[in-house]
Amino acid sequence: MVSQILAVAIFLVMFGLIITERFPRQYVTLCCGALTLLLVFGLGMQVDNHFFGKDYNGLEAIKETLSLHTFFTKEFWYAVGESESKGINWATILFIAGMMVMVEGMARVGFFRWLCMCLAKAVKYKVIPIFITFMFMSFVLAMFIDSITVILFLAAVTVELSSLLKFNPVPMILAEIFCANLGGSATMCGDPPNIIVGTSFGFSFADFVVNTGVIALVALVFTVAYFYLSCRKFFASSGENIDTSRFPSPESAITDKKGFGVSCVIFALAVVLLVSHAATHLTVATIGLGIALITIIAAGKHVKEILRKVDVPTLLFFIGLFIVVCGLEQTGILTLIANFIGKISGGNVYLMIAIIIWVSAIASAFIDNIPFAATMVPVIDSLAATTGVSLPVMAWALSMGTDIGGSGTPIGASANVVGTSVAGKAGYPVGWGEYCKISAPITVIVLLISTIFIFVRYL
Repeated sequence: MVSQILAVAIFLVMFGLIITERFPRQYVTLCCGALTLLLVFGLGMQVDNHFFGKDYNGLEAIKETLSLHTFFTKEFWYAVGESESKGINWATILFIAGMMVMVEGMARVGFFRWLCMCLAKAVKYKVIPIFITFMFMSFVLAMFIDSITVILFLAAVTVELSSLLKFNPVPMILAEIFCANLGGSATMCGDPPNIIVGTSFGFSFADFVVNTGVIALVALVFTVAYFYLSCRKFFASSGENIDTSRFPSPESAITDKKGFGVSCVIFALAVVLLVSHAATHLTVATIGLGIALITIIAAGKHVKEILRKVDVPTLLFFIGLFIVVCGLEQTGILTLIANFIGKISGGNVYLMIAIIIWVSAIASAFIDNIPFAATMVPVIDSLAATTGVSLPVMAWALSMGTDIGGSGTPIGASANVVGTSVAGKAGYPVGWGEYCKISAPITVIVLLISTIFIFVRYL
């Protein structure tokens, strides 16, 4: 049908332009979103109704896609039961925006550099202990803070330490990148695909912790062991006979002591609210907006500085993306994809879960995992409805596939791009060969662990 052809064409053009990176990705998704509203819902559906006897309602589709009415419902801010998300996922956007404001507030006062320097000092600036400690820290921080921010500061401190302790920072930065992506898979707020999955299906922070969190924790043991065995040769003779007394103290990283204390309290509050939101029934939209407002009030005269650094282009990217995906959903394309997956799996639940994990992983290694996750959410929803396979199990498979698959290549996730960019600017360029040689094997290992774990625990 005309509307379906237009929806698919716009989606493919959007993906192609995102991959080529010729234009800012927020402009790509916003333009494609506008075309979806005009051509798919406006023109295409009218043509289908007139010539093919369809019963589309273009105006209703636009209203449902924009989903502005959700702001005025109690369930958007306070939900006792599971809330269904249709159209633009405003809860995801508000939550990410709120976390961005909080993180910029923490960065302004030097929180991340202080934490890195404290840990380095705690292990007496020994390179291999720093290597292992920074992997664990990357994992833990990424459970609560966007992995891009985690890697931005970790990689910068790693480069600084490498110049003082005379070691190659690339293996350490690659290990930090992988652990950040792995830590992001452990919680609902750790990685954008998880936020999309969680807000779409009404999962809580605790739901992710006891499911993907357990998988991530098991995988972390193998990950640390792998990077230690494969990279320790790079640090064997580093850091010897170096006077560490001249190293900057952790306290020197703090630019505003009062603001530092306030930021720590706000971060702790955010963690408590996220952990308890299933009991308090506060939605992630409420938590994100509330944390942002508290950060802004506490920032005082630094408000403009913090707000200027918020990644608005990413938020606009999300809005356009959700509109384009709604075009596929409203015209029935995603239902067709779900039926196809169900057909080729022959009703075999093991094969179906394997397809979701590995297709998600392979796709996310080469394309942004955010649009892929947003596309797959309604697909697995339809699969659950038509095949009877547990929706939560498919959701955990999708989360692990998209989160971990992105670690396999330098372009698979935003954290990868940021980390390798920091290394390159410091005079340590990271090519595809070097990156994949170190990170691709552990990506496959963790995906195998995830697949086996889901098979054993849930099926």
